[in-house]
Amino acid sequence: MNGPVVVGVDGSPSSLAAVEVAAREAALRGVGLRLVHAFGWPAAHIPPGGRLWEPSGGGVRELIDGTLAKAERRAHETAPDVVIMREIVVGEPVMVLEIESRAASLAVVGSRGLSRFGALLLGSTAGHLSAHAACPVIVVRGRPDPGGPVLLAVDDSPAARGAVEFAFAEAAARGTNLVALHAWSTRSERAYDQPADPPFVTYDEDRLRDEEERVLAEALGGLRERYPDVDVDRRLVRGRIRHTLIEASADAGLVVAGARGRGGFAGLLLGSVSQALLHHAHCPVAVVRSGPE
Repeated sequence: MNGPVVVGVDGSPSSLAAVEVAAREAALRGVGLRLVHAFGWPAAHIPPGGRLWEPSGGGVRELIDGTLAKAERRAHETAPDVVIMREIVVGEPVMVLEIESRAASLAVVGSRGLSRFGALLLGSTAGHLSAHAACPVIVVRGRPDPGGPVLLAVDDSPAARGAVEFAFAEAAARGTNLVALHAWSTRSERAYDQPADPPFVTYDEDRLRDEEERVLAEALGGLRERYPDVDVDRRLVRGRIRHTLIEASADAGLVVAGARGRGGFAGLLLGSVSQALLHHAHCPVAVVRSGPE
């Protein structure tokens, strides 16, 4: 999709960091940047003759000239050649940005926002958008200006293909290498968080490792040929999946994961690995859904 990069703006430091990331992403893709400030406005207080999606009034004008103007300056400083559009919309941020994502190539939000109107708080806007957006979502968190490779969380879910393709394209656009990490553990090991002594199990460790190596190879199949300039570092790590990925994110510029969960709630749609990364990763996190719910 060649739609713009959409970024949620609320004036908080987190959202301004998101604006910088979004501006760089728009420049990499050669598309425009759309700055969106959304806030709830009770229907009883809509001005006479005003419509829900077309706010009017001096207070809103101050927001346009203040919050969005500051974000626009930050975006222009980051990516001077990107065409910038800005919009202020009445409505709940979570719904506004979900609608905006339908015509976007990427949506970007901060992990923390303001507690008043326009808030972009993880667990509300960021969490819901990551689970339901019609395009990939980057949640900006961790180090303020992270450098390093693109880190791909590899799993054996068919729905994860979109995340793999996104990660390769992102690494190619950034001119950086790709770390494809597949963490695995046995069922008995997963039953223990940090056991003092490994539980006694009967299994063929070499066979299991070969199976997990196959998962990693199949996940990357075809993409290395399509992106020959991307240097891929394949890592097969035996350990706790969430802990391993969070630890590896400390050296990454972006971590990419699929939304592999199931069900109608955001938490179930995202899955535990994506949720853990959104809350604890040391760098921005991209969540990629592969299809409709």
